[in-house]
Amino acid sequence: EYGSNVSRECPRLRICIFKCPNCKKETVFAKGVNGYIKNKTVRIYPESSAIQFPEFVPVAIRSDYEEACAIRDKSPKAAATLARRCLQGMIRDFWGITEKRLIDEINALKGKVPAAQWAAIDAVRKVGNIGAHMERDVNVIVDVEPEEADKLLQLIELLIDKWYIAREDEKRLYEQITGISDDKTAARSQ
Repeated sequence: EYGSNVSRECPRLRICIFKCPNCKKETVFAKGVNGYIKNKTVRIYPESSAIQFPEFVPVAIRSDYEEACAIRDKSPKAAATLARRCLQGMIRDFWGITEKRLIDEINALKGKVPAAQWAAIDAVRKVGNIGAHMERDVNVIVDVEPEEADKLLQLIELLIDKWYIAREDEKRLYEQITGISDDKTAARSQ
C-alpha cells in the first residue's frame, strides 16, 4: 500500500469470485472502492468474456470473435472492427455471399433475413467502419465506447446462435427423427 493515509478501514480494492452454477467455472473481478480506481470493475480471470462456441462454427469467425471480446474494454474501436470482420466471414460462410465490399454482401443479404436483423447487421458494418477506415479529415476522431462494442458482440453471438447453432440443432433433430422412423420401420418388418 502506498501513501501515509492508508488505514485498514479504507479498502481500495475488492476481489470478487463468481462460480457459474451450470459449468462450475470461476470468474474473478477486481473492483475499486471508496473512490479508488474510479470504482471501476475489471475482469481478471478469464481475461475474456467470450462464449466458447462449438467447432462447427468456423475457426476464423471464432478466433476474431474471441479476440474482439478480449480487447473490448482496451480498444473498443478495434473490437468493433473485429465484429465487422466476424460478420463478413459469417455472411460469406453461412450464406455463400461473396462480393468485393461488405456493403454489397450485406445488400445481397437483404430479404433473406428479417428486416430488423438486416438493419442491425448493416449497423455493425457502419460502426465497424470507424476502426476500419480513416475519416477524410484525419483530425475527426469518432470513438466507440466499450458498451457499444459489447452490443455489437452481442449481435455476433446472437447471429452465431440463430445461424450456426440453430442449423446444427435442426440437423440433429431431423437425424434423430429419421432414425426413430428407421427403427420403427425395421421393427415392423420383423
